[in-house]
Amino acid sequence: MSAPVSAAAGESPEAVLRRHGKTFHFAQHFLGKRHANRAARLYRFCRYVDDLADEPPNRSRADKELSVLSVVLDRGGITGDPIADDFIGLCQETRMDRQLGVLLIAGVRSDLGDVAIADEHGLLRYAYHVAGVVGLMMCKVLDVETDQAHPFAIDLGIAMQLTNIARDISEDAKMGRRYLPASWIDASSLDYLVEPEPSTQDDLRAANKRLLSVAETYYDSAASGMAYLPLRARFTIYLASTLYRRIGSALAARDYAYWLERASLSTPEKVQHGFGAALRFLSTPQLHRAGASHRAALHEALIGLPGVNALSGG
Repeated sequence: MSAPVSAAAGESPEAVLRRHGKTFHFAQHFLGKRHANRAARLYRFCRYVDDLADEPPNRSRADKELSVLSVVLDRGGITGDPIADDFIGLCQETRMDRQLGVLLIAGVRSDLGDVAIADEHGLLRYAYHVAGVVGLMMCKVLDVETDQAHPFAIDLGIAMQLTNIARDISEDAKMGRRYLPASWIDASSLDYLVEPEPSTQDDLRAANKRLLSVAETYYDSAASGMAYLPLRARFTIYLASTLYRRIGSALAARDYAYWLERASLSTPEKVQHGFGAALRFLSTPQLHRAGASHRAALHEALIGLPGVNALSGG
């Protein structure tokens, strides 16, 4: 059984990261060569999986291709797809569990149907599958030595995914996807999420503010576990986290009106915030103090999933 061959197979991992992952591409320059290369390889695989769902000729074909890829990863071996084969090689090189890739694919496959998140519990489980699990993979990529880092890595992935959702509400709605929980908003139609009428804007501002507030809780948790990372990786991940948080700040500055313009950071802004992040990194003891305890309550929605705080089940 072979996985689908990617159209991006001819691109280097660095080229894919530079073109699609501008924030992390900026941050990863501070990694050592080995870790930077591994991170780019992981990003290329994740982007490939995501593109299969976001840019399919048709949804049924995309679902079949993702299903085949999932089976191939589950069984191991050679796929015939350069990107998938490189990911399997990365798993072997870093002793990463290939099942993390299977979990990622399961989350991405859920985007192929009409997405209608019911509540915050469902939102957090979705964010785990498409981003929290990437945090776990990054732990292996960066040679993190302790499993105590895993819950914090999951939290950073969740926080970044919630930021993405807050920024892309209109674009997602155009594709039939609503990640804002129905318990937070009037979920009767996707149309009003794209270009909200004045009568609904206050409710959507409040929902987006709530979403970014949840993201901030997970960013704060992730920051408390940064000391588990090797030093250069610690700064790189802290920088990437800082820049992603600034996207939320940009949305807050426009009173959470996501429909006005897609929030992003220019290169000069990244440099400016990067200097600020470097100063905070050097002057914040918490970022370098090992032994932080994870808040079990943050993983109550994730019980039973790999890497979560086991105490959340008790």
